[in-house]
Amino acid sequence: MIKLGKIEKSYGNLKVLKGIDLEISEGEIVTICGASGAGKSTLLHILGTLDKPDCGEVFFDNQSVFTLKDEELSFFRNQNIGFVFQFHHLLPEFTALENVALPAMIAGVSKKNALKKAQEMLQIMQLSERFLHKPAQLSGGEQQRVAVARALINNPKAVLADEPSGNLDTENAKNLHQLFFELRDKFKKTFIIVTHNMELAHLSDRKIIILDGKICL
Repeated sequence: MIKLGKIEKSYGNLKVLKGIDLEISEGEIVTICGASGAGKSTLLHILGTLDKPDCGEVFFDNQSVFTLKDEELSFFRNQNIGFVFQFHHLLPEFTALENVALPAMIAGVSKKNALKKAQEMLQIMQLSERFLHKPAQLSGGEQQRVAVARALINNPKAVLADEPSGNLDTENAKNLHQLFFELRDKFKKTFIIVTHNMELAHLSDRKIIILDGKICL
């Protein structure tokens, strides 16, 4: 489903990625591991079309995504890729329901239908009693489940997560990891997760290790 060919990326004189080749199948849970500064997050940002490589190509279902114009690429990202970050990035002035509905409204869904879909997603996350709570009123684990619901609302092909359990305690981290597998089985989604959590890495379908800007086989 996703294919990367000869991806290179530098920031100034620092070469971060040095010719990455990678294929990821539909429904796969893949973890990307490695030391800090190895290029994990840079690779994830390129996979998510948030950053462009200096050279190389990224294909989603045989479509070369970086040949799209900026507006087309933004639409593609909104429709096909969901994001979960370590610190949630929920908008503090919005309720859980509004935070989850926002990507759908950006995609052109009516507010009424977006909020209805957001309710359904939060119910799946077992957050039915938290619809009207703002992020500051939620626990860290609850905030991250709201972020996962937001990532899934547009029915993306892939969910990309950058250290999603890095700010959670052990119990909430385990619950989040289990949730990823349940969602994969329920919705047949592809999950690509940057993590230092070796328990999650060993549970995944495939563990990719980045070392000095290259995939270490």
